[in-house]
Amino acid sequence: MSAPKDGKAASNNLFGDDGLPTKEAILQALEDHSDIGSKRDLTRYFNLKGETKVAFKKRLRELEGEGLIARRRKQLRKTAALPSVAVLDIDPQSDPDHLLAQPARWDEREGNPPVVLIRTRKGDRVVPGPGDRILARIEKQPGATPGYLGHAIKVLGLPRKATIGIIRRDVDGARLIPVERKQKEMRIRPGDLGKAEDGDLVEVDVQMRGRLMIPEAKVVAVLGNPRSEGAISLIALHNLEIPYRFPAAVTRAAEQLPEVSGQGREDWRDIPFVTIDPDTAKDHDDAVYAEPDEDPKNEGGHVVYVAIADVAAYVRPDTELNDEAFERGNSVYFPDRVVPMLPERISNDLCSLREGENRPSIAVRMVFDAGGHKKSHSFHRVTIRSAARLTYSEAQAAADGNPNDKTGPLLERVLQPLFDAYASMAKARDKRGPLALDLPERRIILNDQGMVSRVYVPERLEAHRLIEEMMIAANVCAAETLEQKQSPLVYRVHDAPGREKLGALRDFLNSLDLSLINSEAVRPSHFNQVLLKAAGTPHTHQVSEMVLRTQARAEYATENLGHFGLNLDRYAHFTSPIRRYADLMVHRALIRALKLGDDGLTDAEISRLDAISEHISFTERRAMAAERETQDRLIAHFLAGRIGTHFEGRISGVTKSGLFVRLNDTGADGFVPAGSLGHDYYHFSEATQALIGERSGETYRLGDAVEVRLLEAAPLAGALRFEIVSEGAFTPASRRTPARGRRGPSKRPIQRRGKRR
Repeated sequence: MSAPKDGKAASNNLFGDDGLPTKEAILQALEDHSDIGSKRDLTRYFNLKGETKVAFKKRLRELEGEGLIARRRKQLRKTAALPSVAVLDIDPQSDPDHLLAQPARWDEREGNPPVVLIRTRKGDRVVPGPGDRILARIEKQPGATPGYLGHAIKVLGLPRKATIGIIRRDVDGARLIPVERKQKEMRIRPGDLGKAEDGDLVEVDVQMRGRLMIPEAKVVAVLGNPRSEGAISLIALHNLEIPYRFPAAVTRAAEQLPEVSGQGREDWRDIPFVTIDPDTAKDHDDAVYAEPDEDPKNEGGHVVYVAIADVAAYVRPDTELNDEAFERGNSVYFPDRVVPMLPERISNDLCSLREGENRPSIAVRMVFDAGGHKKSHSFHRVTIRSAARLTYSEAQAAADGNPNDKTGPLLERVLQPLFDAYASMAKARDKRGPLALDLPERRIILNDQGMVSRVYVPERLEAHRLIEEMMIAANVCAAETLEQKQSPLVYRVHDAPGREKLGALRDFLNSLDLSLINSEAVRPSHFNQVLLKAAGTPHTHQVSEMVLRTQARAEYATENLGHFGLNLDRYAHFTSPIRRYADLMVHRALIRALKLGDDGLTDAEISRLDAISEHISFTERRAMAAERETQDRLIAHFLAGRIGTHFEGRISGVTKSGLFVRLNDTGADGFVPAGSLGHDYYHFSEATQALIGERSGETYRLGDAVEVRLLEAAPLAGALRFEIVSEGAFTPASRRTPARGRRGPSKRPIQRRGKRR
């Protein structure tokens, strides 16, 4: 780090009248010096001493609040500058004469979104107002607050989340009940109902009518029964603005695609690849094969082949298909519906590795020794012909000695070598020590009417782990090859936990007489040791939940941060280009780096890799939110008829205002307000993640088993409210009184129902 050489000159150029560095000087320092990354670095750079450090810290907080710098743990950096033209959302509460807006999309890793002052001038053709979404021309305002000035180019349509709701008939006709609680009801004229019936979920156009410009709704589409999955998933799709209908031009482009020939490809059709997928899978984008290595120098070793559908051969840069795939970013999966990234012609036909059909693929050949360590690998652009389409249960049954007519002929030549290769790879995986959080995934089964029939946790088979381990190995090979070729690429990164989260975990573990290494250089093995010590104790669930919360979120980036959870130095998504745009970018990078064709990564794409990484990280979070919201709404509908029923569950979250409880049988999450816990004064203890009764010492702690009664279900919001009917724990530690809390009702104690434990 190079500090200013001339202190006096530096003072004139960099410091304001208050003796502090100006905001412009701070931003310039962060931009010009990559080795400046913390408050301490900046303090040294500007040679600040004594009380000026306190005022300087306040200035940094101001910059952070204005969205001009971002803090990640203790590291500071200048946020990405807004482009010259951007889509902005004007704050609905803005003063009409002082409109303040923020970017419609903003990556939270960049800190607080920057604020833009929208200026209108006399004679402007576009005059926006509070709550509008606009396309704006943006310029910097050096030294001003806020730091950006915007001029509206066009008022855009508001997000579609305001255009769906439930029809309710009344004596005056009908009204629309929006799915969002914050939105107001709207009248619907009798002639604007179309074929909608009472209780239908509908899509509407909103029109302003009358002298008072009162909003009224007109039904444009009946989406279905709001209790069915098809309609409920549409609520999430609309609310989160996820594209779910392919434009006609995109569908037409996909239908017109000719099949790719085998010209210029290696012919691997004699290798008996198999696909192993869930029973309900419609697309099959990965196939595997393994055989013992015949090299006498690698006794006990295996050669593993992983072939992935060659989506890049069909979806080229600068095409409508590519643009739509980029916009979607990934496929979105619901209990009985998939919103695909690519049209069905590609995902379920041309790029599905169907049994007995020639398919273009990009494949990796990996050689492992007897201990499962990779010795070498190579990538190839090939044509394959899958020998069989198998399900996980079929493959597992055959490996367990119960083959059927399909798997019997494949057992000795194909399936047994696959499981043998996996057994050796599992040894290396266990030695590597990835994070051992094996959390159950619940699956929702729907009936013919689209209603929840049951919720269950599917059995985790060795066949699942086999495919998972081979896909991980292929992803590592992709990252290694592209690094060796010095090719730009999109990594799949998972950063190590931050200092603050580690500190909270240590406090929590100390309260259970457990400990975590007191160092920031924590490894997955350190977490695994804690999980192992907690296994079989009453605290197993608490510890697992807290370890999970400590982890950072995985995302896409051009900077390699490694993958902490998998304990891998480099990792890239390569194995699912049908459903993830990130994998398509890695395929194109391999094609370019290895000179496998003329349809590889373009210079224009390379220049945009950072923006692409940010976008697909956003679409992944958006998809996860849609899937979670839909499951919550479905289960809330499922339980709505069981008000008053008692359920067993565990506390999944603790806040000052109450407890979150997850039910054991359905995995549904609901809230227990602190005010309903009883007549005591309940304090929130962050260190122990508990609510503690001041007088009784009764404690409700993260992970505790509880019995609850369902009081309320709000299906459209996906919300449940519970009352706890079992007692909390009583321990000496629980009688210690933290400083802050929330008081439950003091005059009329709530009478708990059911057996007290």
